[in-house]
Amino acid sequence: MKNAHNINDRFTGSVIFTAEIQVADDAPEAFRLGAATAVAIAAKADLSDADLREADLNCANLRRDDLSGANLSGANLRHAGLREANLSDADLREADLNCTDLNCANLRRDDLSGANLSGANLRHAGLREANLRSTKS
Repeated sequence: MKNAHNINDRFTGSVIFTAEIQVADDAPEAFRLGAATAVAIAAKADLSDADLREADLNCANLRRDDLSGANLSGANLRHAGLREANLSDADLREADLNCTDLNCANLRRDDLSGANLSGANLRHAGLREANLRSTKS
């Protein structure tokens, strides 16, 4: 069934993108948000400051996307492509970044506390002022 799903600004709560997604009515919110995010990325929507908490973005291609200031806490980003993405000031607490490509990504001032970074490619990633406390590797 086709449904409209909103992606909201993490600070104001206002809608920044509405996606038409085709998912089952009983699909988990994480899956719905992941599907809406895929549509937003394909539409080249501005997802900076987006509220993407606990989104299922497993294997998503987010290369060079601007997710600065986004709330991705608890998100599933396993095997995602975030090469050269701008994630500065993002909230990635408890996010699963297992085997994620973060080569040359901007992670400046990110909160990565409790995130799973095992197998993540952090080569040339900008980690200045990032909080890496209690990360798993």
